[in-house]
Amino acid sequence: MEVFETEFVHSGMILSQNRSPGRTSPADWSKIFLGINVTFVTRGNEKITVQGKVGESFLDVAVNNDVDLEGFGACEGTLSCSTCHIIFKPEDFRKLSSKPTDEELDMLDLAYGLTDTSRLGCQVNLTKEMDNIEVVVPEATSDARDI
Repeated sequence: MEVFETEFVHSGMILSQNRSPGRTSPADWSKIFLGINVTFVTRGNEKITVQGKVGESFLDVAVNNDVDLEGFGACEGTLSCSTCHIIFKPEDFRKLSSKPTDEELDMLDLAYGLTDTSRLGCQVNLTKEMDNIEVVVPEATSDARDI
């Protein structure tokens, strides 16, 4: 069977995919180039849907799209504040490809409104499977740097 190597350059990254003839996956590539829809449910219960790119963190998506979430990501993703705390639906949480590190768990212990499906937005990166995902931003923040 003949296999073709396809290579794209996107945002300075080289993306490669081995493809056999007849087994293309344009839907997967379109999510990389067109974006992943992410909905943030704000503290006021407003839903704000924006687009992010595969590999971006939820914090990056919020910042890059100017999502108004007061105090969100105060440490700019350095894993030192817990203000980018987000809550996933249980079914989405189970699908996350990365597990929290000990450092993230320590920060989450200081987060306001901690749940079993809580993560820090700076520590979870978008994947193509996350298209149309919805995350909740807790009603308040707790900045671990102030403790």
